[in-house]
Amino acid sequence: KKTPLCYKRHCSCHLASTPKVFPTMGRFTTLVCLVSVAPLASALIPLKPPGMRADARFFLDTADTAEWEALLPLGIFHGVTTNPITLDNAGHPCDVFEIHELAMRALDQTNEFICQTWGATAEEMYKNGMDLSGPNRRDIVVAVPVTPAGTEAAAALVQSDVRVCLTATYASRQALIAAGVGADYSCTFLSSLDQAGKDGKKECLKMRDMVENMGSDTRVMVASLRDVDSLCDLAEAGVDTFALSPDIARKLFGEPMTDQAAADFEAAAKRTMSMPKAVY
Repeated sequence: KKTPLCYKRHCSCHLASTPKVFPTMGRFTTLVCLVSVAPLASALIPLKPPGMRADARFFLDTADTAEWEALLPLGIFHGVTTNPITLDNAGHPCDVFEIHELAMRALDQTNEFICQTWGATAEEMYKNGMDLSGPNRRDIVVAVPVTPAGTEAAAALVQSDVRVCLTATYASRQALIAAGVGADYSCTFLSSLDQAGKDGKKECLKMRDMVENMGSDTRVMVASLRDVDSLCDLAEAGVDTFALSPDIARKLFGEPMTDQAAADFEAAAKRTMSMPKAVY
């Protein structure tokens, strides 16, 4: 698989060209300094780059910035996904400059921002995709519907060094198109597959297996999950890229036993604060 962008972002060879300041960099630098003067610093201690989450990539699937403020600090999200429908639902115009503002805001806390181009022709989708990705072609990914015109636009965008997500893939054969174009992602919507009478999970897994067997780096992203159990089933079967609604993201934490354990830990900590300190 490709080297995670979050790793590339913090490599020294990329820092010079990175226009923004990352809040974790200060802590990273301090830790390096402490290691360099520590008594046991004769061996170089490898530091895990911030943001690395193995092969898993979770995207927060909303354009509602209030949800970003509430959920992105959890630190589990690789990026944010948007499209014209989620923009409309959140009250944002489908406007290049508005999307640029959203992208910069999302990228302050995540590694990637996915936004969707639009247009009646391949030429229009290509132009809008170029404009959307203009500020940051490394971390802004342009979504394009997997229609003939969309695929033509996607191919042209890839040739122009724009990262692409082919979206609305509802048949496993469409994953072949994404792999052939060289898209970073092929996005499918699980609930829509189920509503259409298909076995959504089986279709998602077939897409994943097809692109992997072809030796493609295209990731199959599953969006529009209605319940956490579907997410867990697909993850257990090897799917590693998901776009999660805020509701599903919150339900990941819905475990009463954990809440009770956390409360017990906190109560014990408060009790011990009043204990006499041991003298050594």
